[in-house]
Amino acid sequence: MPQAQRIIAVANQKGGVGKTTTSINLATALAACGRSVLLVDFDPQGNASTGLGIEDRTHNSYSVIAGSSAADAAIQATQVPRLDIIPTIVDLSAAEVELSDMPDREFRLKMALKKISKQYQYVIIDCPPSLGMLTVNALAAATSVLVPLQCEFYALEGLTQLMRTVEAVRAGLNGDLQMQGIVLTMYDTRNKLSAMVANDVRAHFGDLVYNTVVPRNVRVSEAPSFGQPVLIYDLKCPGSQAYAALALRAVGAPA
Repeated sequence: MPQAQRIIAVANQKGGVGKTTTSINLATALAACGRSVLLVDFDPQGNASTGLGIEDRTHNSYSVIAGSSAADAAIQATQVPRLDIIPTIVDLSAAEVELSDMPDREFRLKMALKKISKQYQYVIIDCPPSLGMLTVNALAAATSVLVPLQCEFYALEGLTQLMRTVEAVRAGLNGDLQMQGIVLTMYDTRNKLSAMVANDVRAHFGDLVYNTVVPRNVRVSEAPSFGQPVLIYDLKCPGSQAYAALALRAVGAPA
C-alpha cells in the first residue's frame, strides 16, 4: 500500500454540526473512489463506531493512546470495502485528564498512527466536540483539517475560535498542518438563514469553503440507526450525492 497521502482531522468544537456524519460518509465515499481509508473514532461518544455497526470495541482508540493496545490490533474492517476503523469507547473521555501526565502527551495519536498510516491512502480522524487534549492530539497528527460548519446563527463565532487553535498547533506542534476546507452542513434551501450564513462564511474565508454543501436531509439522519453510512443506506439521496462530491474534491476533482 502507498504511504498515507492525507491524515484529515474532522474538527469543530461545537456539537451537532454534522462532524461524525461527515467523517463516516467522506471516508465511505473515498473508499468507493478506490482509496484505502482508515477512520479513527476519536470522540468518546463513539458515534462513528456505532454509525458503522461496530460492536466489538475491545481494542480501541483509548487503549491505543494509553499504550495498552497496538494500533494494528485495534483496526477492524467495516462493511464498506477498503474502509477500516479504529473504534472507541466512552473511557476515551478520561484521556483528557490522563494525557496531562503522559510523556509526549500531544503526540500520542501521531506516534500510534505512524506505525500503520502507510497502509492507507487516507486517514480520517473524527474529533470530539471540544478543543481539549484529544483534539490537539488529532491536529498534531494530521496533515490537514476539515471543518463541518452548520448553517446557523453562531457558526462564525465558533469557527474563529477553532481557527485560533489550528494556528496555535501549527506554530507549536505541527508546522505542516493545512486547512483542508470548510464544508457547510445542514443547509436548508427553505430557510433564508442558511443562505445568509453561507454568504458570510464565504465572505470571510473565500476559497476555503467548498462549493458543495450538505443539505438537511432525513435520510442522512436515519442512516446511523441502521449502522450504515448514508451512501449505503440511500445512495441517491441529496446527502449522499453531496458527500460523494466532497470525496471527488478530496481526490482532485472539482466539487
